[in-house]
Amino acid sequence: MHATLLGVLGLALLGALHAQDDVPVQSDFQQDQLMGRWYSIGLASNSNWFKEKKHLMKMCTTVISATADGNLEVTSTYPKGDQCEQKNSLYTKTEQPGRFSYSSPRWGSKHDIRVVETNYDEYALVATQIAKSTGSSTMVLLYSRTKELSPERLERFMQFSKEQGLTDDEILILPQTDKCMVDAA
Repeated sequence: MHATLLGVLGLALLGALHAQDDVPVQSDFQQDQLMGRWYSIGLASNSNWFKEKKHLMKMCTTVISATADGNLEVTSTYPKGDQCEQKNSLYTKTEQPGRFSYSSPRWGSKHDIRVVETNYDEYALVATQIAKSTGSSTMVLLYSRTKELSPERLERFMQFSKEQGLTDDEILILPQTDKCMVDAA
């Protein structure tokens, strides 16, 4: 029984990792053009965390800057209750331009992050495969340089999220807010 369960879990993880291999990365990725402020417009995920918190989520700002060694410092500022919270993450570059890794010591998770498509001055679509000891999950983020995006970009985000196996109830266009928008650099 124990060996069967481990075998099933191993196959599930292998399937999730293989699925991520099919996720494209922006061709001719220009990291320097990704720098600056972005607004999180859409978020899709099949994680338990997302399912529990999605009714509380609102648009947030994310500032991306390069470190001296070419990695990305990603700082997100978002409303949490009546305060503004900030989360800093270091995305480590990989040999493939547009693909990064991140490890969360707090949650014991490893993240395979891919900039799927962007035109740098309007939107960016980012896919992340998250692996933890308790299983794996998928997350898709839609970033915009402004607080609003065209219906075509929103539709592309929803279509891509579904291509990653996410369902309608796992896809969220984040409600706009002015809270915590001014404080972001």
